Amino acid sequence: MDFNLTQEQKQFADALRRWVEKDYGFEQRKHIIASAEGVSANAWAGLAELGATALPVPEEQGGFNGSAVDMLVIMQELGRGIVIEPYFATVMGAEFLKKAGSHADILEQVATGEIKLASALAERQSRHDLFDIVTTAAKNADGFVLNGTKTVVLHGAQADKLIVSARSSGAQRDTDGISLFVVDANATGVSRRDYRTIDGFRAADISLNNVQVASGALLAEVGQGWELLDAVADYGVTLLCAESIGIMEAITAATLDYLKTRQQFGVPIGKFQVLQHRMAEMFMEMEQARSMATLAAVKVSSDNVEERRRTVSAAKARIGQAARYIGQQAVQLHGGMGVTDELPVSHMFKRLTILELSLGDTDHHLARFVAQPGFKNAA
Repeated sequence: MDFNLTQEQKQFADALRRWVEKDYGFEQRKHIIASAEGVSANAWAGLAELGATALPVPEEQGGFNGSAVDMLVIMQELGRGIVIEPYFATVMGAEFLKKAGSHADILEQVATGEIKLASALAERQSRHDLFDIVTTAAKNADGFVLNGTKTVVLHGAQADKLIVSARSSGAQRDTDGISLFVVDANATGVSRRDYRTIDGFRAADISLNNVQVASGALLAEVGQGWELLDAVADYGVTLLCAESIGIMEAITAATLDYLKTRQQFGVPIGKFQVLQHRMAEMFMEMEQARSMATLAAVKVSSDNVEERRRTVSAAKARIGQAARYIGQQAVQLHGGMGVTDELPVSHMFKRLTILELSLGDTDHHLARFVAQPGFKNAA
């Protein structure tokens, strides 16, 4: 199998990198974080102009029908620039609609950058188990009534539409009985509490109080949304893995540059063999993580569900381990400066920390990996 990027993918990556360097530098990013909105309308327009919002959307809805490998290229570049715009939240939401084969009008608006999406999946008690749902969906004559609270919804307050998981039947932790809905973020009964996370991104707690949605808001069949939810979550994990690779590349490069310029005893500290060994170990961790991210991007679209779950969880666990090691080493090699707000390294480490926890941490995915039949058969 050829794992080299195509000419088109390389060109897209180059264009996105130039945009980040020109229009989304570290100082611009800090100003955006400090703003009341926490995101930039100009940056979003720039991403749409580059075609980033259209890339994952099907051609029938005005997109380029990009694969997970195509998205890997974009997420790596956004990670490299630690871009805080609601891109991941929007494309993950679009993946729900794409896999469900519905709401073409919303996908058309995603492609042009007109609207943003967010996935309201997690709840206070659920931790990393997306099937642990107490939010309810009660059927009535006009469709469904939603009640419950979703927590830490990435860019939930900046979204125009929400993908909401709710329980229409079954017990709290059953996979049967889960239904998925497209909800207007400004619908009556929807309230959003916006806040900034430690990595500078925005998240929201979303309360649903007797929110009426039409039957057409339903994705998949009533009570049969788990397979769709599980598949899109794996897609989201794959994108987060790619973002982590971009950040690890940037933080490793920044650390190497620091070792070449910081002097002690009259020589650059990069001359010290023990620090060279650390850089070599960081590089090896990064390359192993890159291989797993690429494998996950290839396998996330597999028709073999067990293979998809096994590969994605293996990638998330391995990349989580690598991210923690590389981040910690980068901060330590920078000394006290490594934790200051003035250096990008501290921002990168914070983002890597959040990514390791998002959509299942390392321990969660290790447990999911060993629970797959393929692992047991191999053992």
